[in-house]
Amino acid sequence: MTELLIRKNVEVDAPVEVLWKVLTDSEFIRQYMFGCNAESDWKSGSALLWRGAADGIIYVTGHIVTVEPPYRLVYTVIDPNSKIADDPSNYLTVTYDLKKRGDQASRLEITQGDFAAVANGQKRYEDSNDGDNSMLANIKNLAETEFRRT
Repeated sequence: MTELLIRKNVEVDAPVEVLWKVLTDSEFIRQYMFGCNAESDWKSGSALLWRGAADGIIYVTGHIVTVEPPYRLVYTVIDPNSKIADDPSNYLTVTYDLKKRGDQASRLEITQGDFAAVANGQKRYEDSNDGDNSMLANIKNLAETEFRRT
């Protein structure tokens, strides 16, 4: 079976440390993650919940797989409100790789999948692929704005 992955990247005019803050601090997360706060202690093996800031509903659950600040974050996700069985085999993996580009710039690479290995994978792929472009632009903007403020 061929893997079905979403791979996107963006160049950011801010250091990896600022970009990491944007990816792991709910003050920023809710601004690009559709109004959700991330609830986690950001340690490998810990739970990760995406809870609506306005309504308190948990929209996504998962677990932290790898945390290597400020260069790599890997976690799993599933929508607990969908009809998909909450089984580890149906969780998608999201990987953030942050790379330095000089002292004051970075590159964010996001990989999500494998959609071919989960229930309703094609539909989940299409839904996720549509939302990621605005999310990347928002992450870039937040990191660059935060860097200019410091």
